[in-house]
Amino acid sequence: MSSQHDEHDEHDVYTHGHHDAVLRSHRWRTAQNSAAYLLPELRPGQRLLDVGCGPGTLTADLARLVAPGPVVGIDVAAAVLDEARDHGAAAGVGNVSFQAGDFRTADLAPASFDVVHAHQVLQHLRDPVGALAAMARLVRPGGVVAVRDGDYASMTWSPDDAGLDRWLELYSAVTHRNGGEPNAGRHLLSWAHRAGLADATYTTSTWTYVSPADRSWWAELWADRVTSSTFGEQAVGYGLATPADLADIAAAWRAWAAADDGLFIVLHGEVVARV
Repeated sequence: MSSQHDEHDEHDVYTHGHHDAVLRSHRWRTAQNSAAYLLPELRPGQRLLDVGCGPGTLTADLARLVAPGPVVGIDVAAAVLDEARDHGAAAGVGNVSFQAGDFRTADLAPASFDVVHAHQVLQHLRDPVGALAAMARLVRPGGVVAVRDGDYASMTWSPDDAGLDRWLELYSAVTHRNGGEPNAGRHLLSWAHRAGLADATYTTSTWTYVSPADRSWWAELWADRVTSSTFGEQAVGYGLATPADLADIAAAWRAWAAADDGLFIVLHGEVVARV
């Protein structure tokens, strides 16, 4: 990052923000659709930390699988944790708690968890290698660090659409401007090795949106994110797009969803690293 961007140089910037269009996507996530690669490692009684837990649906689902082991969800966005607590209570998951803060500086004891998990987090961090090392310090010997991130340049869709091409170009530019890595999925194994996690297994998995209902849901999420979320505000604020550009991209998303043969595939990289 050059010095002209010094207002963001020292801090992580979450490209998506916490608009409802973002949280709608987060609420959809479950252990099965977002952490299947981790499930063989989970056992009742384990202690688990969920980094960047957001509204807590995935956290609570993981907590069910390790119950009665205690699960902690942590997120720098304190406001979203009220929703996470409400969800945990409504779902009857009694072994999960939530705290606000940055896991790297929070009062979490070293080697106090069996599993430290982060879903779609490393792509937003300026120092993903340092974050992985910090996660490893929180894991007991023999425990695991588990991370999953999307790889935007590997996402694919049909039919071809210049508006969605522009969306991907813009998203990548904003994320890089924020100091993140939109193609984190392909870098996870390298980052884990650089963090000292030599015993790391790499896999991939996808989300596929092809039914009319799924296409509509995914397109509306992104149309709203483009025009109404922090991502759109940043795109305009950084001089990378105009409000008219964003409106055109949102319209392209909705047109894609209306195509009878439309599909969208999200590729993820995943690492399970034993400490």
